[in-house]
Amino acid sequence: MVEPNLLTAAILGLVEGLTEFLPVSSTGHLIVAASLLDYTGDKAKLFEIVIQAGAILAVCWEYRRKLIGVAAGLFSDRAAQRFAINVGVAFLPAAILGLAFSRLIKAHLFAPVPVASAFVVGAFVILWAERRQRRNPGTVRIQSVDQMRWSDALKIGLAQALALIPGTSRSGATIIGGMLFGLSRPAATEFSFFLAIPTLLAATGYELVKNRNLLVADDLAMIGVGFVVAFISALLVVRWLLRYVAHHDFVPFAWYRIAFGLVILGTAYAGLVRWD
Repeated sequence: MVEPNLLTAAILGLVEGLTEFLPVSSTGHLIVAASLLDYTGDKAKLFEIVIQAGAILAVCWEYRRKLIGVAAGLFSDRAAQRFAINVGVAFLPAAILGLAFSRLIKAHLFAPVPVASAFVVGAFVILWAERRQRRNPGTVRIQSVDQMRWSDALKIGLAQALALIPGTSRSGATIIGGMLFGLSRPAATEFSFFLAIPTLLAATGYELVKNRNLLVADDLAMIGVGFVVAFISALLVVRWLLRYVAHHDFVPFAWYRIAFGLVILGTAYAGLVRWD
């Protein structure tokens, strides 16, 4: 492993921000990018998770009025209460399974080749889901996150739990899962943003507390740079994606996933790149 620097932090922050909310797996891209930068190991994994906080802040900023409104009406407004319950219910499956299996997942699946395999498999799921919705537009019954029931949220939460497998994509699992369970593409995308807040905050906080002994004062500059770059790039992606899903589907992302995954698998099999 080479000695990490601020450029490494900026590159990984950019990768995190650009990919966190797209159905392409930010964790998968970070693992591959870190391998290319020769920045691997427990501290690298911790850094990759901690800079997610920058991406979370971007969503909080973009939806600050909605979040403030929910907080203000939590004890008096039924719509705000239903929204908060839905997010909480959807959060639980990944939280419980993550606590139970995070060590095994990190030990065996945090590597480029397993990630690439998940990329390809996830791509075919996206293609199937998009084809299904085009052929059966009547399956869409929820046009807004405010129309969701707790049972809808639970189903999306179970879909999100699949993203514990690196390369699956948390946003991809929640968005495509939402579409399969009756949400419109914009509604599924928006709920994926809201669900990211407790999910990524919990993951970041848990890793910081658990591995705080790995961090030293010299790491603060790297974390700061990664955080800021992730925030700025994620904010741009969130605003772009909201416009994109209003008129386009996710098929291009599926083909990108296939191409990306095959490049990783092909170079590994041919011995052109030694993926760590």
